[in-house]
Amino acid sequence: MKFLCISCDTVMDFVERQIPGDGTLAAVFECGSCNKEVAMLTNPMETQLVSSMGVKIGGREVPAQPMELSRTSMEGGKEEVFEVPESGLPEHQGHPLSVTWTPEAVGRLDNVPSFVRGMVKRIYTDWAQQNGISEMNPVIMDRARTELGLEGM
Repeated sequence: MKFLCISCDTVMDFVERQIPGDGTLAAVFECGSCNKEVAMLTNPMETQLVSSMGVKIGGREVPAQPMELSRTSMEGGKEEVFEVPESGLPEHQGHPLSVTWTPEAVGRLDNVPSFVRGMVKRIYTDWAQQNGISEMNPVIMDRARTELGLEGM
């Protein structure tokens, strides 16, 4: 969002932000051409909405970082989660309940619309892990589909 000076048709510059502590927010913007100022005031609900979306009133002081919003808004999120340790990445160790998908099972997933394919695969994988199954094939998919009540889908 940007504020435009109506007289000059110029994008206004951020000048100041004030957070009084009562849940409201005030921000001042100024036209670089004619020096007119405009203030933006938000009520507590608007302030919370803007904050929850990760919007930084007044712009950024540093460039955005990858996955910044996810890392900063998750409870217990850690900044160093994306850093590679000096010892390098550990060798992949299979989870005791990891599920291997046969080419035939993957082929059946191709019939599922792409926007839900990941969710469908997750449902089948979770079911297989809960039932101690290490390989997903069409026969197992049929069994899971019946037990999960997905036959009509």
